[in-house]
Amino acid sequence: MIRCLIVDDEPLARDVIRRYISEIPTLELVGECANAIQAFTALQQQAIDLLFLDIRMPQLNGNDFLKALKNPPKVIFTTAFSEYALEGYELDVVDYLVKPIPFERFLKAINKAFHFSDVKSAARPVIEDKRSESFVYFRVDRKMVKVMLGDILYIESMKDYVKVFTPAAKIVTKQSISSVEEMLPEQDFIRTHRSFIVSVQKITSYTQELLEVDKTEIPIGKLYRNEVMKMLDHRSDHLKTH
Repeated sequence: MIRCLIVDDEPLARDVIRRYISEIPTLELVGECANAIQAFTALQQQAIDLLFLDIRMPQLNGNDFLKALKNPPKVIFTTAFSEYALEGYELDVVDYLVKPIPFERFLKAINKAFHFSDVKSAARPVIEDKRSESFVYFRVDRKMVKVMLGDILYIESMKDYVKVFTPAAKIVTKQSISSVEEMLPEQDFIRTHRSFIVSVQKITSYTQELLEVDKTEIPIGKLYRNEVMKMLDHRSDHLKTH
């Protein structure tokens, strides 16, 4: 369970984040603060894993508050002002959400937070072992469905929907394939076509035009061919030397 704290001086903004958090089974809202001073006290009193932090607030803005913290939790900025984005990323935040925040964009940020946790908490050899334990959430009807990254074979776009194929199931979610691509670790998944993303580990054979995943032929689009071939050739060379 990821323990969350909302810090925002706007009650309506807190309402939105609170509602979104309630949709994710692995998120737990442990508090809300209207300013950075309240947040500082809350962080002293309890363990917080993820901070949803507004930037423009009275007394002390979010950037300055974050700079003042010695060992901050993971942070997702929430603000109506996109001009603060660069400074936010320089502070090593997980993501930057611009209000009004769509749920799909919120979900993408949460999935990034899960991956961010893996990367920040372990040395490289451990990260390799932990990839099979990593997961993302997809919204299916009114439920959030947890999917292990190691189970994903490939993903197919169907206009406004995507199908996520695993050995055990086919999951359909209303989301663009580009937004799904951004949720996935680029070292483990590659876009091969405007309608397909595949798990690199699950590729069993390939040509210049097609690759095979779980006995299914996936097309390689002309716009993606150079990048796909470069990645596959690199992996082939890597295996030859080990």
